[in-house]
Amino acid sequence: MSFKSDVLTLEVNEHIATLWLDRESARNAMGSALWQGLSEVAEEIASDESIRVLVIAAKGPHFTVGLDLKEFGGSLTGGLGGEDPPSRASANASSYRAVRRMQESVTSIAKLPIPVIAAVHGYCIGGGVDLISACDIRLCSSDAIFSVREAKVAIVADLGTLQRLPRIVSAGHVAELAFTGKDITAQRAKEIGLVNSVHGASAPDALAAAYDLASEIASNSPLAVQGTKAVLAANDGRTVDEGLEFVARWNTMFLQSNDLREAMTAFIERRAPKFVGN
Repeated sequence: MSFKSDVLTLEVNEHIATLWLDRESARNAMGSALWQGLSEVAEEIASDESIRVLVIAAKGPHFTVGLDLKEFGGSLTGGLGGEDPPSRASANASSYRAVRRMQESVTSIAKLPIPVIAAVHGYCIGGGVDLISACDIRLCSSDAIFSVREAKVAIVADLGTLQRLPRIVSAGHVAELAFTGKDITAQRAKEIGLVNSVHGASAPDALAAAYDLASEIASNSPLAVQGTKAVLAANDGRTVDEGLEFVARWNTMFLQSNDLREAMTAFIERRAPKFVGN
């Protein structure tokens, strides 16, 4: 792996990659290095055909406390206390570009062709919810605390939570979380469908469950799993008939694979299939 970052660490074990939020000293606060690194690591993961599943986890006592307000505070307030920008228009344009870059970094995770599992523990605040909303599956330990915190710091959440969360939980729950900025527990997150399940009391429990699930997914045909993710994504904005047309075309292209032949052979021979992804 050529990817290098001061705040992210990528590990690959056979067909499962782990992307660690690795800024423990700052409780994994999300600064510019994180936003830049997400796009870069997503590109590297997507280019590695051996990786079938990605797990996103965090080192230290918390998944992330969200946006690094120490780093971004000046830009969020228009540079109060610093030198005046050349014009308000140019300052606004710069802020717009910065927000779009951060949005694109989160979207790069959502667009990965492989399944992405978030394993959450401790605080998952603000930008952390943006990140896990871009994942396909979310697990957590019982110590996890979730918050769409932006309203409490006078910001409208703008990195994907308000766009992706309504596809995960109901509109009423999205509104409650976003309007109040309240903290919710792991159990409440499970009740509303934000997470699939709660595991144990701390990070290792959630991570172990994520790896078990990742291993189960990775044992299937990568062509079929990635095709399933593509079809699910393609359903957005389409009618049922349009979605059926899309999957018919997809299977026309990919159904007759070596993986399918291996599945049929393994069934006849009464053994577990060994898929290679072609």
